Amino acid sequence: MNPQPLKPIKNPRAKHDFQARTCSIRAVGSYLPARVLTNADLEKMVDTSDEWILARTGIKERRVAAPDEATSDIGAKAAARAMAKAGVTAEQIDLIIVATVTPDMFFPSTACLVQQKIGATRAAAFDIGAACSGFIYGLEIGQQFIMSHTYDTVLVIGAEKLTAIVDWTDRNTCVLFGDGGGAAILQNRPNAHGLLTACMRADGRKGSLLCVPAGGSRCPASAQTVANRLHYLRMEGRETFKNAVQAMYSAGREALARCELDVAQLTCVIPHQANLRIIEAVGERLGVKPEQLFINVHKYGNTSSASVAIALDEAVEAGRIKRGDLILLLVFGAGFTWGAALIEW
Repeated sequence: MNPQPLKPIKNPRAKHDFQARTCSIRAVGSYLPARVLTNADLEKMVDTSDEWILARTGIKERRVAAPDEATSDIGAKAAARAMAKAGVTAEQIDLIIVATVTPDMFFPSTACLVQQKIGATRAAAFDIGAACSGFIYGLEIGQQFIMSHTYDTVLVIGAEKLTAIVDWTDRNTCVLFGDGGGAAILQNRPNAHGLLTACMRADGRKGSLLCVPAGGSRCPASAQTVANRLHYLRMEGRETFKNAVQAMYSAGREALARCELDVAQLTCVIPHQANLRIIEAVGERLGVKPEQLFINVHKYGNTSSASVAIALDEAVEAGRIKRGDLILLLVFGAGFTWGAALIEW
């Protein structure tokens, strides 16, 4: 049989020549809650000390959101700052992607709640769950919409209220995490490479090493799960540390190899800000010089999906990154998930 001819349906993509266009980060913004929780404060809450925390993590303090401040509030404030820097209005935003492990609720998505808060009424919106790797996952997803001419302006947010799921009786984990948010505006910038490549990987076999055991369909909330403290974050620290170093190193090497670049050509390397020892170990294995590394873990602790977004914003504001510079972002999180993104700023 001869195939039937295509129906004469208007194809909205036909106006494009299907040549992929590049995608750049036009601006970044971040927001940190006002309350500062120092190591000295934690000494009064749990059996720990400033010396113990500093020696093992490099963290001196972290931020804690107000009781009435949810993840969508944090994300919306970071988004507003990125939008102002980019000169983008709410009406121009086509898509909102929010990476988070601490959504306001199961549904609707935090992205929809952010949409309402910033007034981006014409934007599509959804969440992604890739834990600390979420911002890079979000950048890569957003880039696909820009490159395919589907959307012109994408807002990617990493936002967390991790203090809401921290077990404040567990000294091994409660000292690590803080709240905050970072956002990026993605658009095509003519004559710029922008997001050069992104490597994304995962290994679900190790998901139980870093998780919140209860609250989902596997283990629904009940009086027993609450009593057993199963709604709090749990982590096998040593295994997580070992996997994080190897994963971020391998992702970084892969990203550089794809673009035929050397570490020496990078202006700035921003690893996930989880632990100073992890950051230094990854930097050493990659051959990164100390002056190339950007570190702010001492101020904010681990803010999960917001981590590299906050650090990227601070690096730009500090003049560490300028137009045309090559930067490398490295992430690792629960799942396990990990990745790297090479960007021409």
